[in-house]
Formats: sequence, C-alpha cells, structure tokens
Amino acid sequence: MTIDTFDGTGVKPAHWDLDAVVAALRVSREATHNIRHQRRIRELPSREALTTIVNGLFAVLFPTHYGRPNLTDESIDYFVGDTLNTTLNRLTEQVRRGLQFAEGVDAAETTEDALTRQAHEITRQFAASLPHIRALLVSDVQAAYAGDPAATSIAEIMLCYPGTIAILHYRLAHRLHQLGSPFIARMMCDISHSLTGIDIHPAAQIGASFFIDHGTGVVIGETAILGERVRLYQHVTLGAKRFPADASGMLIKGTPRHPIVEDDVVIYAGATILGRITIGAGSTIGGNVWLTQSVPPNSSVSQAQMRSD
Repeated sequence: MTIDTFDGTGVKPAHWDLDAVVAALRVSREATHNIRHQRRIRELPSREALTTIVNGLFAVLFPTHYGRPNLTDESIDYFVGDTLNTTLNRLTEQVRRGLQFAEGVDAAETTEDALTRQAHEITRQFAASLPHIRALLVSDVQAAYAGDPAATSIAEIMLCYPGTIAILHYRLAHRLHQLGSPFIARMMCDISHSLTGIDIHPAAQIGASFFIDHGTGVVIGETAILGERVRLYQHVTLGAKRFPADASGMLIKGTPRHPIVEDDVVIYAGATILGRITIGAGSTIGGNVWLTQSVPPNSSVSQAQMRSD
C-alpha cells in the first residue's frame, strides 16, 4: 500500500513504508498482543450513544429541569412517553453490546437472538424501576437543599451541583448493574466521572438522601456500602487498603474491601477511609483524616486525634 500525496508546493513528502507498518500492526493486533475479549472482534458499546441515553433518562425523570422548559400539563406526559420509548430502544442496543463482554458469556455459543432477548428483559425491568429511582433522587436533592446553606432552590441544585449530577448517573447505573449489565453501568459512571470529577463505582450500595457537597475528587469503591443521610465533601476517598490475590498472583475480583458507612455520617474534605471497616452511625470524620480502623457510632474523629495515636 503506497499513498503519495503532495503538499501543494509540488514537493513529494517522505514515503512512510505503510505496507510494513500495517503488517506489523496486524501481527501485534491478531497474534502477539491480542487483547480482544475471547480473541474475537465485537461491536463495543458507544460512549456517544450512552451519553444521549443518559440525557434522555434525565429528561424522563425530571422533564422541566432536563427536558424542555416550555412543557405544559397537556404536553408533559406525551413528551415523557415519547422520550422514554426512544431512549429505551437505544438502551436495549447498548445493553446487548455490553452483554457480549459479561463474565461467562461465550459468544460462540450464545446467539444474537438470545442476547437481544436478554437485553430486552434487562431494559424492561430497568424501565419499571424508574419511579423508584426517581424517589431516591428526590431524596438526594432534598438532602442537598437541606444540607447546604448556599443552595437557593431545588432547580439550582439540579442544574449547578456536580454532586447531584454524579448521583443521578450513579442511581441509573447501579440499577443496570443489579440487573446484569455491568459494562454499560461502568461506562455510565465513567461519563459522570469525566463531567464532574466524582468517581462512584456502580456496584457500590448507597442509601437514600445522599449528598456530595462540592464533590471534586470524591472516590467510592466497588464494594462500599453507605447508609441513609450520608454526606461527603470534596476529595473524600472510600477505598481499599489491600488487594488479595490468588495462588497465581492474580487479584481476586469482587471481595469486600471498601468501607461500610452507616446512617447519618458526615465525612469532611480530604478524608481517606480505607479497607473493610465500619464507620458507626451518626459519626463525624474530620478533614484530611487517614482512617483504617472501625469507629463506633456517634464518634468524632479529627486529624489531631489520628496524629496522636
């Protein structure tokens, strides 16, 4: 393959030896460094499509905030129904693509019809969950309004607070993860991470009335469990202390390794909480605390206390 072009001055550019480069890349791609799932070409889920889907779901859940500003009592249900139908059809296709990468799925033995049926069922159950998801999100927004003296309205929280945007993504992604679509759920949360700087794994379990104030740099790991009415500030990490490996040295997936945070806990900016420890209900964890041990309910942990241990 030889492609000759001219730069407009009549000067022929250098020859790139494309045949050799393309051939070497094929060897790397197909043989020596093949990283494809089950060594097969698959149609990956589309990040662009998922962004459109998430925006559609936002509009369905909160039509006047994320949909159209001119909706009326007569038009709002039509808008929600039409948007939901289009969005669910798009979601089904992305779920189908993601299912090809699910653990234990052998594409050689799983037909496209079977994947499509499974994707339809996941999407159907997800749609049925939307009223419950909306109820959780309303509790989160109300917690933000009650917990932030700078908040002037619910609309401001929904449109201007990165923590609220991240929680919106998480609630949707978490339900998809529960229903057996972890790849799509992970991509949804990564879209949120790019937008907000807040990294929540979709498998984390988070109760109602959750509030992330400011939010930049917050990290919540896969096996973290948070109760109700938990409040986090910026740069809080709920992470793992260590990563257990099997006899061959491979990391063991899915083991409980992130904190349990019980109801009514406040964790201030910069705190790092690591390992499968429990933060008792009603506790306050101060800013910049490094915590690797459980604390009982109604504790107050400060950085000075941690230095003195």
